[in-house]
Amino acid sequence: MATLYYDNDADFKNLAGRKIAVLGYGSQGHAHALSLQDSGMDVRVGLYKGSNSWEKAEAAGLRVVSTAQACEEAEIIMVLIPDTKQATVYKESIEPNLRPGDTLMFGHGFNIRFGQIIPPDFIDVSMVAPKAPGHRVRELFVEGTGTPAVVAVYQDASGHAWQDVLAFAKGIGCTRAGAIVTTFKEETETDLFGEQAVLCGGVSELVKAGFQTLVDAGYQPEVAYFECMHELKLIVDLLYQGGLGYMRYSISDTAEYGDYHAGRRIITEETRATMRELLDDIQSGAYAEEWIDENANGRPNFNARRAEERDLQIEQVGKDLRHMMPWLNPVDV
Repeated sequence: MATLYYDNDADFKNLAGRKIAVLGYGSQGHAHALSLQDSGMDVRVGLYKGSNSWEKAEAAGLRVVSTAQACEEAEIIMVLIPDTKQATVYKESIEPNLRPGDTLMFGHGFNIRFGQIIPPDFIDVSMVAPKAPGHRVRELFVEGTGTPAVVAVYQDASGHAWQDVLAFAKGIGCTRAGAIVTTFKEETETDLFGEQAVLCGGVSELVKAGFQTLVDAGYQPEVAYFECMHELKLIVDLLYQGGLGYMRYSISDTAEYGDYHAGRRIITEETRATMRELLDDIQSGAYAEEWIDENANGRPNFNARRAEERDLQIEQVGKDLRHMMPWLNPVDV
């Protein structure tokens, strides 16, 4: 059974009087910075000069300084910039400003797990990784609830790294829902696998394949979109609320039988073998090496696939349909 911590296990006194730098003001960065400030912490946001987020953060009532200045001022540095930029920022702005007793924190373990950042032994290194996009972390905090998180300590130089990480998690609302103890290795590997095999890669390809199968068979693209994309949220909401059992309880018997009839024909032994291969590549570091090289070379494959995917029929059909349903708050990217 996993170890979980809640509000009663965390104490803000562990962060009292300590300056916190949140590096980045994207999805997670804005949620951490605003929620920590609302929790009474001394927060500054570190951004590069010319960042589009600078004015947004200031307009939200946060103090914004350069990344290097934020690191120089702070005793706790939370790194929430993209994985592929962290190593460079660490060398240029973080490492020169680290002092004994400081804490270096992450929202994802990628750069520690794969050796892109090697911290000195005189600081604490820890992680608070909410299990939701940043906007949802912030929404739930404001509502008075919270998002579960996984927490880890990679290096405890001070002897109180765990107390600090739990206080930080409490500051963004995560101990309201529960903070699960993990390691940098486990968080990184399971996070990458979940994204690739299920949440992003697996779901995206399943939706596209289902849509295209119906369209190729002569069905209307709009109907195919509703069946294979739009209704997915309804099912995921049921799973989120009560797991597979509640989802099956809530759908028709015909749909439940279809679940049992077709699921293992779609996810075959070959698919499961591919999942194991994906996990092997993650564990060995092969995937990380490929992604690091892709960025070092200007992202040619990434950019080509991104452009290709934006032009898919399902994306065009979906865009038109969503704008006919303004209550969805449709978003165009």
